[in-house]
Amino acid sequence: MSSADVTSERLLSLALSRPAEALREADQILAGRPEPLAASIARHARAIVLRDGGRSAAAITELRRALRDAQASGGAGRIADVQATLGLTLGFAGRTRPGLAMLDEAVAGGRGVPGGRILMRRASLLRVLGRYDEALEDLRRAIALLRRGGDRLWEARSRMHRFLVLCQIGQTARADRDLIEAERIFNELGQEMESANVLHNRAELAYLAGDLAGALGFLDAAADRFARYGVHYYSFELAVDRCSVLLAAGLFTEAVTVAEETIRDHAARGGDATKAADLLFAAGQAAYAAGRPALAAERAAAARDLFRRQGRDRWHARASFVVLQSRWAQGHREGRLVSRAGELADRLDQMDALEAPAAHLLAGRLAAERGSAGDADRHLARAAHFRNRGPSFGHAVGWLAHALRAKGRGDNRAMLAACRFGLRAAENHRRTLVAPELQAHATVHGIELVELAQHEAVARGDARMLLRWSERWRAGGLAIAAVHPPDDPELAAEMAALRAVARRLAEARATGAPAKQADSERRALEGAIRARTRRVSGTHPQTDRTRTDTAVDPLSTLGEHTLVTLTFLDGTLYATTVVGGRARTHVVGPLATAVREVELARFALRRLARGRPPMGAGPALEAAGAALEGALLGPAAKLLGGGPAVVVPPAILHSVPWGMLPALRDTPFVVAPSLATWLRAGSTEHTGRRRVVLVRGPELDGTGLEIKHIARTYPQATVLEDGSATAEAVLSALDGAWTAHIAAHGVFRGDNPLFSSLALDDGPLTVYDLGRLRRAPARLVLSSCESGVAAPVSTDELLGMVSALIPLGTRSLLASVVPVNDAVTSSLMAEFHERLQAGRGFGAALRDVRRAAAGSGDVIALATAWSFVSLGR
Repeated sequence: MSSADVTSERLLSLALSRPAEALREADQILAGRPEPLAASIARHARAIVLRDGGRSAAAITELRRALRDAQASGGAGRIADVQATLGLTLGFAGRTRPGLAMLDEAVAGGRGVPGGRILMRRASLLRVLGRYDEALEDLRRAIALLRRGGDRLWEARSRMHRFLVLCQIGQTARADRDLIEAERIFNELGQEMESANVLHNRAELAYLAGDLAGALGFLDAAADRFARYGVHYYSFELAVDRCSVLLAAGLFTEAVTVAEETIRDHAARGGDATKAADLLFAAGQAAYAAGRPALAAERAAAARDLFRRQGRDRWHARASFVVLQSRWAQGHREGRLVSRAGELADRLDQMDALEAPAAHLLAGRLAAERGSAGDADRHLARAAHFRNRGPSFGHAVGWLAHALRAKGRGDNRAMLAACRFGLRAAENHRRTLVAPELQAHATVHGIELVELAQHEAVARGDARMLLRWSERWRAGGLAIAAVHPPDDPELAAEMAALRAVARRLAEARATGAPAKQADSERRALEGAIRARTRRVSGTHPQTDRTRTDTAVDPLSTLGEHTLVTLTFLDGTLYATTVVGGRARTHVVGPLATAVREVELARFALRRLARGRPPMGAGPALEAAGAALEGALLGPAAKLLGGGPAVVVPPAILHSVPWGMLPALRDTPFVVAPSLATWLRAGSTEHTGRRRVVLVRGPELDGTGLEIKHIARTYPQATVLEDGSATAEAVLSALDGAWTAHIAAHGVFRGDNPLFSSLALDDGPLTVYDLGRLRRAPARLVLSSCESGVAAPVSTDELLGMVSALIPLGTRSLLASVVPVNDAVTSSLMAEFHERLQAGRGFGAALRDVRRAAAGSGDVIALATAWSFVSLGR
């Protein structure tokens, strides 16, 4: 190709739309010893591809050569164009002062359309530096020049840059108009990669609107496009934005993982310094939120130092705040920290930074601790100003500050009102999230608001008030009706592929064969499934609109039932009881003691599940039950016995073998995540035919006999076993059933509870699968290992089989909290179903099974009966 065939327009445009093709053509030109003008254009194009591929140093070297060639060609416009790209690349590499100086020189030499292009690039660096007013002025001039000159492509690029600046200053409506116009032009001109960048920018709009699921979906779609084009430059920006969304959703640990992995990738690829600083800052924010203040301080301090060298004052202040937060979390309270918190809060507020409300909140708390009431009130007032401003996920911060301010003034009435409004804001935000894990994690400030009110209730000695506030947040977690994922053949294919991989993994582990490849495929499929389900956004069409901030009156709803609600504050466990219409709160003792006794009891049951009871196992089990009761109920245990009971524990205590407690052994009791859930289950009516479904998974001792015995109780039951118990067949049978019994091994996934599963003939049936049911069975028995264990992802939130099924219509659920003896379970389950058919409820039927096991003198049977809990109604 001769130099005469080379045009700046074509090759430089190609570098941004199809970089691999541009690189090949540029290399061909340079291999032919071209004239200076052609060489300058080719090197310019190569530099853009290198820069966008993360190789900033190589790009700068290439641009300096391109500049020398441009100067040799004598073209003033060509010189200014290369200067502009070199200045921008220097700026992105962290050398912001010389980069801006070169851009200023290029602007001075640019006129017309070339001048508009140079102004756009200077605006890009000014945006990175946080000089938004100057950037907007450059972009205003650039768009006018480019539109007048008919340069639609660069006009679209300028609008994209203006979109980013407008988002930063909160003018999202104007930003959206620019993005729409830019996308239209890019699509018309066939700029594929820049169209992909529009998807990335749509994530920013969704994030600012509080649509976190939508933001994650756009980020995933943009990442797919960039990967298709082999472009890594934008992957670092995607990672930073993904961290912001994950943090807003409360997925802190995942945000840390994303940030740390991207930092390592960036270092390996030799990416530019501005991206390095952004990634370190994102990692610091994520580590702080994840409760790792030492790592947060390290990452944020490194980012702060880079920001200072780059002249990025806004980001320097933001990173300094993360360092300060982390030091506070590590227990530092020196005077300099307090004064610095106030200075930073005011500075971030002046900058309209997203951290401003959190900074004022922290400054107010520190000032209050030091006895500076005036400073505390000023900062808390500023933080409270944001309770109705900005993205919805931040409103609860403002209400928390408002509540703390009222508490500081001694106005407890106003404090409780702020807690109510703040909790409502947190719940409204959670209702915008469809993926269960996003819902469950969106709780941080709601928890603290509830705890403020709970402390007030304890101080007053008001048992009813403590009960109402304990119930409010728990009820909110499961008050949101399930949203069924849309019919998605790709999701169904991924779930089927995951089951196939799980079978391969199981076979490899059984034979000792290498499983690395299959395990890698499993992780990739799980990541794809999580990403796909998170992309669903919007509100819940079947949301239970019962207000969770309306006080639940247990005196009018419990009937003959006794209620026991457990709450912990500052490490102390409290039991609130309602017996015979009277509510009382009892101080039980340290939460740590209760957790330890639960683990000891579970250990004892697990050991007996193996079928070889040691000498003295019976008395030892009795002693463990008594110790467990003292640690969990304390003096409240004396109020139980005989009549039906409802136990509502916090999430950290949901895997308790409650049947071991002496006070509950002769009581038909159930366990519920919240009182509202129990009441809702009681009002649920099963319409239609009373179908019964019996399922037996593979590799279980004794369950063949178990299913046969149960089938005698239900002669018309649908039985799936011996190869017919596949995931799709089981889901189809379960949908809308009256009673279902699944005898299958259960696997609880602490790393990702939504992949907790039951083993079927074609692989695992996961919680994600159960979410596809239109209506779950009204009554469900899971006679498998640890099927009732749920993950405490926050104080009162649950993920696992229980939380997946209750919103889908399951009224009663029987499940185990420890591994059980399959052979003994077989006979116990047959007895349980006989009592159900005789008209017993789940709680009463399980009580009868426990009594029979105790009367048999078989310690293994007794341990197995105690391993099951009745949940729901």
